[in-house]
Amino acid sequence: MHYGQNVLDDLRPQTRDLRKMIPDVYKGFAALHGAAFADGVLDPKIKELIALAIAVNTQCDGCIASHARAAAKHGASCEEAAEAIGVTLLMGGGPASIYAPRAYAAFCEFHDEIHAQPAAE
Repeated sequence: MHYGQNVLDDLRPQTRDLRKMIPDVYKGFAALHGAAFADGVLDPKIKELIALAIAVNTQCDGCIASHARAAAKHGASCEEAAEAIGVTLLMGGGPASIYAPRAYAAFCEFHDEIHAQPAAE
């Protein structure tokens, strides 16, 4: 299943079109993103897991896919993602119980892709 990648692929042309119309807004957002994810006390993996959990509670499929991929790239394990997503059930209740499985599926998809073991010859 390619839920996470499909979401990102679906959003790409729409985002590109809007970015052309309001480039300064997107530049500002990119600067905010860069500042939020800059090196600091929390490592990037933890920041991405926080963003993934927030994405579940805001019910944003694009955010879920983007931060699931980034968390996997920064070395989060399936267990860490599941635990972070689990907190969303406490904070988000029923709506989070719908988006939490989407988030975990997206994370596992990207994790498996990024950390795939080459086939033995």
